[in-house]
Amino acid sequence: GIYVDLTMGGGGHTREILKHLGPKGHLLSFDQDPDAEANAPDDERHTFVASNFRFLRGALRLRGIEGVDGILADLGVSSHHFDAKHRGFSFSGDAPLDMRMNTRAKLTAADIVNTYSNEALAKIFAEYGELDTTWKIANCIERARTASPITTTSGLVDAVRPCTPPKDEAKFLTKLFQALRIEVNGEMEALKMALEQSLKLLKPGGRLVVISYHSLEDRIVKNF
Repeated sequence: GIYVDLTMGGGGHTREILKHLGPKGHLLSFDQDPDAEANAPDDERHTFVASNFRFLRGALRLRGIEGVDGILADLGVSSHHFDAKHRGFSFSGDAPLDMRMNTRAKLTAADIVNTYSNEALAKIFAEYGELDTTWKIANCIERARTASPITTTSGLVDAVRPCTPPKDEAKFLTKLFQALRIEVNGEMEALKMALEQSLKLLKPGGRLVVISYHSLEDRIVKNF
């Protein structure tokens, strides 16, 4: 059959699928991160697609594929992104406030925290981070950026320190960074687009498998 791994990342799922694939089968693995291509297996049954999975159907049609037997999506940020400290996905340590999965994209987390209005920041933190009293967080950021631009992960941690719960600091910062990462990469919209396209691509009896890690993704997938 023909299968698709929408989120190749480190290549773990890709290699596992290839183990079970027959000699005539084929697997296409998507990843928008240029670093991911280095993890692509050297196998004639495999094709690496350097693209965001929101362009799933177009990328397959470009390769003459109108239908597939299975699609896998392992959502969220990969361990590779957390390990690459300079990419700014983690609040441990100090790095440029980036968070782009596609390093060719223009919008960074620094752009968001320094240019978005109070209202827009509060909305992002509420919707994508499911945080409480988000207007306080937005005010903390506005005060800090008025003094000087927030350009690093440690700078953001310092900016929100006045409104960080002492007992739940790690949980709070995880949600805050998650919200910014989702906005930077347009993750929810990309997920909705890929899910809709999967209906048009899957052959009768085909399977769609989605691994999600937080309630936002979970709701979208279950409702779909």
